Amino acid sequence: MDRVDGKIAVITGGGRGIGQTTAELLAEEGAQVAVTDIDADAGTTTVEHITDAGGEAAFFEHDVTSEADWERVVDKVQDTLGVPDVLVNNAGIYQIEPVDEIDVDDWKNLMDINVTGVFLGLKHCTPLMREQGQGSVINLSSVAGIIGLSGHTCYGASKGAVRTMTKDAAIELAEAGVRVNSLHPAYIDTQMADYGAETLGTPKEELDAMHPIGHMGEPEDVAYAVLFLASDESTFMTGSEMVLDGGLTAQ
Repeated sequence: MDRVDGKIAVITGGGRGIGQTTAELLAEEGAQVAVTDIDADAGTTTVEHITDAGGEAAFFEHDVTSEADWERVVDKVQDTLGVPDVLVNNAGIYQIEPVDEIDVDDWKNLMDINVTGVFLGLKHCTPLMREQGQGSVINLSSVAGIIGLSGHTCYGASKGAVRTMTKDAAIELAEAGVRVNSLHPAYIDTQMADYGAETLGTPKEELDAMHPIGHMGEPEDVAYAVLFLASDESTFMTGSEMVLDGGLTAQ
């Protein structure tokens, strides 16, 4: 129950899905958790779940595409909890659309959230980690950042960018004791999977069947991977890709 005891973790998009489950697990394992989300109601609910269970957490309303918001949130996290030891760049959106039908404004919006949001997290949290000589950044990418999928040009491009940005930052920050790794889930049973099934016109049972293991993942599957990377159990890992896909990319 103390795998991240004493650590301070910032989790973007912590109001629901993978972010919510991860925030609750890290708090259960001893971390003080800064939950950030553009949806104040969802983020506040996550914090209530944590505090009701005896954990420590605070909510910060946050637009990850805004540098001013990152500066404000990081300052408030330091004032409220302390210097972050862990950053989980989880906030993101999903889009499935044929390449010739993608609207440029939709492309820019997705890139702002999925890519610029991760960059700004690195920019504003890693200097603090560098100063204290340690830290762990976990960037949520996707199997779509590793393999090609029809209808995923925009989303896959964003997750491929996160994949490579992770490696670049890992090399740059290694001597400072700051680790940067990426997670690559396949379909996880969240609202994104619901959107995927609806957009593809596919029953969720068929999404399950895409994975050789026989079913899509659960938010807990990703949360436990984040916990490992956030903990001192993974101190020899940086610039790595952890794939959580039920065998999808092994085919």
